[in-house]
Amino acid sequence: MERAASAHLGRAWVASGFTDLNDRASHPCGLLHGDAFSVFAKLDASAEGHEQFDAELRGLNLLRQRAAVMTPASVGAGVIDFGAGSLLLLEAIPEIAAEARSVNQWRSIGHALATLHQVSEERFGLEQFDSFFGPLRQDNRPVASNRWVDFYAERRLLPRLTSAVDSGHLPLELAVGVEGLINRLPALCGPETRPTLLHGDAQQNNFLTTATQAILLDAAPYFGHPEIDLALIDYFEPVPSAVFDAYAEITPIDPGFRHRRELWRLFGYLAVITVDGTSAFGRPFLNRIAQTVATYE
Repeated sequence: MERAASAHLGRAWVASGFTDLNDRASHPCGLLHGDAFSVFAKLDASAEGHEQFDAELRGLNLLRQRAAVMTPASVGAGVIDFGAGSLLLLEAIPEIAAEARSVNQWRSIGHALATLHQVSEERFGLEQFDSFFGPLRQDNRPVASNRWVDFYAERRLLPRLTSAVDSGHLPLELAVGVEGLINRLPALCGPETRPTLLHGDAQQNNFLTTATQAILLDAAPYFGHPEIDLALIDYFEPVPSAVFDAYAEITPIDPGFRHRRELWRLFGYLAVITVDGTSAFGRPFLNRIAQTVATYE
């Protein structure tokens, strides 16, 4: 990592300290501190580590190029492979911690998300590459009908339902309930929408705020329904209303979003059950899934 950072800077660089950030990510990660420059490093020891990190870099580049939003720069090529796996290296960005954010700093997240959602395409999905939602592959292939309801069912809900069942963490009764909800999607998804560029994993820990702007991290982009990002921004932890107020200054929020919010979170709940369904963190998501199924019966 020191060699990569030195080559990136064109001068010798040595790490003098480390801050563990494992509690903020699905991978081991942290900050390596050095003279006038720090590096964010994330480790993936799986066989798909290089592919996953390459997709993350391609996703960040896509958001920056298509929407002119701020994302972190890679250190050198961005990915290093070694015996224990793959490392993602990004330039560290001095940030304002979430608990210390001002109203304007929260608003910058809403503005960045709305700016992203100004970009649209003709087809739902993303033909260039698949992405990863946490450690799980996210199939971005467009569907034949090019209807959002079909894309959401075939590319998001059904794969996550399958992975949750295969994990052994999702009770059969709940799986049957989710399957029934998927069959009812045409009556639940609301008006058809234009394919909009999404962050794809827009929970609040995937945004940094500096004193003046928001920085987008850990993107899993594709073209989909903008309410997906709005639903994910607070599906782990609440955010101030200022985020949504700022978003609405640029892009109106449909009044029906409040009713559809849990529908858009369901694939994320199933992902948590797949990866972490037996832990103290993951088990409560079974209740969220049950409540979601009951809400849309």
